[in-house]
Amino acid sequence: MDFSKKRLSIRKAKEIDLVHYLLNLGYEPSKIKINDYWYYSPLRNEKTPSFKVNRRLNRWYDHGIGKGGNLVDFAILYHGCTIGELLQNLNDCLLLQQPILQPPFTGYVSESPIKILTEFRLYSVALIKYLQQRRIPVHIADYYCKEVHYELNGKPYYAIGVRNDSGGLELRNPYFKGSSSPKDITTMDSQADVAIVFEGFMDFLSFMVVHQNESGKRFDFVLLNSVSFFEKARPFMENHKAIRLYLDRDTTGQNCSRYALSLSDKYKDENSLYQNHKDFNDWLMNFGRTPGKYQSQKSK
Repeated sequence: MDFSKKRLSIRKAKEIDLVHYLLNLGYEPSKIKINDYWYYSPLRNEKTPSFKVNRRLNRWYDHGIGKGGNLVDFAILYHGCTIGELLQNLNDCLLLQQPILQPPFTGYVSESPIKILTEFRLYSVALIKYLQQRRIPVHIADYYCKEVHYELNGKPYYAIGVRNDSGGLELRNPYFKGSSSPKDITTMDSQADVAIVFEGFMDFLSFMVVHQNESGKRFDFVLLNSVSFFEKARPFMENHKAIRLYLDRDTTGQNCSRYALSLSDKYKDENSLYQNHKDFNDWLMNFGRTPGKYQSQKSK
């Protein structure tokens, strides 16, 4: 099949429905007033929702930072990527996940959340291959994750899933990153003195690869699942003598790390380990091509 004919243009990318795009990222509106959908900002930490999407115009505005625009503007800011990288990612999703283009506006549109169908031990060849590409051994992923089959907008999909503290599932496959409701942090409590903090479970799994020969009881773990949950995670994190942060090296992650360091000397930013990479997993995937401190698994 000639996929080049389906290459997504910037114009088409801007037509992707922002509300559904945010839902795919795991963000649901806090309130809806006719055309305006209000969210806790995906771009920063806040206690009052001030990120607005006008569904009719398909435009967003973050009152906290005074910025707004179309989907492309948001996605580049959120992911810390280039336009080319974004279009390639969206193009892959268009071919294999079918993101939703904005429909003609007809007033209030009820959302179709992710519906979990079933979950079981990792089995799919495609998901196992994805883990191998991420340099995550299956036996490590199998200990913490499930294969989850779900439905979104009436269509079936499957992904790797990890439960959060409220019973929702954080979901990931090569073309999709999202969550089922309710969205929340994920904590792993072994009554340790040190808490290790990640944005998502792929970085957590990468850490476990690096430290797989060490006792997991040495640390407690926090998966924020979105930096917007940092404040919610603080009581658990700050109940420890030390808190080690392994957040992404994009603008959002670094801003969150700086904020944490301003709160207490318990916090320590560990992202210098992967200073030439966007996150812990990116560092692990490229280990061997750049200098590193730890021995990782060989590429599959």
